[in-house]
Amino acid sequence: MTEDLHRDLWLADIRSKVNEVAATEALARQLGGALLIDVREDNERATGMPAGALGLSRGFLELRIEQSEPDRQREILVLCGSGQRSLLAAEALLRMAYRRVSSVAGGMGAWKAAGLPVTAGALDADAAERYARQVLLPQVGEAGQAKLGAARVVVIGAGGLGAPALLYLAAAGVGHITLVDDDRVERSNLHRQVIHADARVGLGKAESARMTLAALNPRVRVDIVADRLRADNVEALIRGHDVVIDGADNFATRYLLAAATRRLGMPMVYAAIERFTGQASVFDPRREDSPCYRCLFPEPPSAADAPNCSEAGVLGVLPGLIGLVQATETTKLLLGIGQPLVGRLLTYDALGMRFRELALRRDPHCPGCGEGARFDGYVDLERMCAAAG
Repeated sequence: MTEDLHRDLWLADIRSKVNEVAATEALARQLGGALLIDVREDNERATGMPAGALGLSRGFLELRIEQSEPDRQREILVLCGSGQRSLLAAEALLRMAYRRVSSVAGGMGAWKAAGLPVTAGALDADAAERYARQVLLPQVGEAGQAKLGAARVVVIGAGGLGAPALLYLAAAGVGHITLVDDDRVERSNLHRQVIHADARVGLGKAESARMTLAALNPRVRVDIVADRLRADNVEALIRGHDVVIDGADNFATRYLLAAATRRLGMPMVYAAIERFTGQASVFDPRREDSPCYRCLFPEPPSAADAPNCSEAGVLGVLPGLIGLVQATETTKLLLGIGQPLVGRLLTYDALGMRFRELALRRDPHCPGCGEGARFDGYVDLERMCAAAG
């Protein structure tokens, strides 16, 4: 018996178990509430897929279907390129006790030939390969990856906190990153600011970071601003972005960011480090229950009470960990998944290897967001911080 005959008999056996429907009938059922699953590979779906279909590669179908659709009574339609892989996929779903499963005869070829609606692929071949492991997550998928690609994040500072946050946001595929930093790379930075290199000592930090990010992921657009955040430019620099990451090392910048993000309705992902400890939180004025930065620090502490890293020192790995918390929170905000650190202050003690979570409630008397709060201008904030220093 020839190999072709074996295959034909095998397919005939599967067809005896699996119902097949025409592409036009599949569309009608999809519009009636059925779930249409495109089981082709990521690079195949990159050229286009049926409108409203769920992209779930055949090789991962059994692993992920219960997360994507736990209801075994819902009608499911399975589509591939020509109608053969979808037969196998439908049979697998039947074995998993999904009761109402059909394969789309002729697959995507028949779908296109019938002129049925097709959406452009969310990911091209490069993106499908680059972000393959992330796209596997049901909470991300191709739609989530497309969200990241369309997102705009502004990072204030390419130092200890900004370095890891920038690296992982670029690697994750955040499409547009704006970096604000007017400092230059010093050799004393390199033990913690891992986005820079010894050969770039003396180069502007923003340009040095841009070079690293371009080498890591050339798909990401990185705009650099070699300037300091000030009262007269804070709103212009952050406006139009989805999330602001606070990687600053001084209170004046943080107070400016806190006021500007609140006025513009933008989430601010905060973090701070000193010696062996760090902390992080998310201040999101889009949520009524969210505190703001000044609920945590109503007034800036004196320089003696809050020395910076150049004065107090810092363990090199510490900002890496805290900066990754910021990158994680930013990614969650962009995707709309998980529980962000709103109303919570996460603290970390490196020496004891302990994390603690503290409730951070909105203060009704807060000078930044309380009922009687009054905004007198960014210049006054700068003066207040200067006086504290």
